[in-house]
Amino acid sequence: MRFGVNYTPSRGWFHHWLDLDLEAVRADFHQIAALGLDHVRIFPLWPLLQPHRGLIRRSAVEDVGRVVDVAASAGLDVQVDVLQGHLSSFDFYPTWLQTWHRRNVFTDPDVVAAQADLVRTVAAAMADRPNLLGLTLGNELNNLVAHNPVTSDEVDAWLDRMLAACYAADPAHPHVHSVYDATWYSDDHPFTPRASVTKGAMTTVHPWVFSGDCAGRYGPLAPQTTHLAEYVVELAKAYADDPGRQVWVQEVGAPEPHIPGEHAAEFATRTLRNVLTCEGVWGVTWWCSHDVDRRLLDFPPLEYTLGLLANDGSDKPLATAYAKIAAEEHVPSRRTSALVFDGTRSNSAPGGAFFEAWMRQAAAGRRPAIVLADRADDAGHLAARGIEEVS
Repeated sequence: MRFGVNYTPSRGWFHHWLDLDLEAVRADFHQIAALGLDHVRIFPLWPLLQPHRGLIRRSAVEDVGRVVDVAASAGLDVQVDVLQGHLSSFDFYPTWLQTWHRRNVFTDPDVVAAQADLVRTVAAAMADRPNLLGLTLGNELNNLVAHNPVTSDEVDAWLDRMLAACYAADPAHPHVHSVYDATWYSDDHPFTPRASVTKGAMTTVHPWVFSGDCAGRYGPLAPQTTHLAEYVVELAKAYADDPGRQVWVQEVGAPEPHIPGEHAAEFATRTLRNVLTCEGVWGVTWWCSHDVDRRLLDFPPLEYTLGLLANDGSDKPLATAYAKIAAEEHVPSRRTSALVFDGTRSNSAPGGAFFEAWMRQAAAGRRPAIVLADRADDAGHLAARGIEEVS
């Protein structure tokens, strides 16, 4: 079981890539390692890596490698995201995709070719580093579909092209992609659950309690809120063709005011203990490492206090709770019973009929698996997952 953190630099947020201070990064990484965590996920900005369609800045790619190397000196492994993309309510597009040059991120042939070149370049530059975990194509790129209309078939083609570029340059590491929760909850969202559970080396989930207003609807410490990450892991497992496919809880956090600060540590403790009852969880990567400096303006309020650590590096109660869980032994529960899900995505969203049915079971102390309706009579599928009864 891996426990890590999404790295939000204590100085300058992700704009730190503009004038990279490796000593500040080193201090941040040693603070993270001191919590007993073993990996970080980092986010170089796409416009800095590839400011022009025909220009990949070698010095910017080398900066990514330097940060990976500094992490190694702190004993941390690193996951590198490439196409940022979307971060904390801000979208980062290179100018050659905007204004007079507006092009679709997912479907324009020239854009896709340029993205593939960047992915190959970053993958090749990182491939030989011993503490590399792999690449994520980019952070929650499905946030960009509102301004880049795309069909599910086009998404699938884009994901296949980008992942092929990763593996062409670095076949030795597992590479993945990430999405926000609309993939699981929105019926017409072009990034589909099937794409999440079949493309890339493992499934990544980002079970945020503000999606579907889960915490607001039920309360910050309600079973529906503290079992959400567990539920989304089991939902992802239901869609997977491979019963052994791992799930990475790549983002989970305690956003204020959805989770008031005085409840954050307890929320984290309950959430983590619940999700770690799931079989096949590769690890958990908390969002995020450090609070955002309030001198940086225009973030949604919840973004400023998500860190395990304050800007000065001091621990918060949330950090103590996470570190305690990371140090514990974890034995997943064997889930022999499953609820049948009809596959209608909106039914699985907070407030949906299936969500409510599963959460009633969780609140009663049971831990059901989830099986899709078209597999409920598939004896081989049920046996491979250890499911003995469905309802």
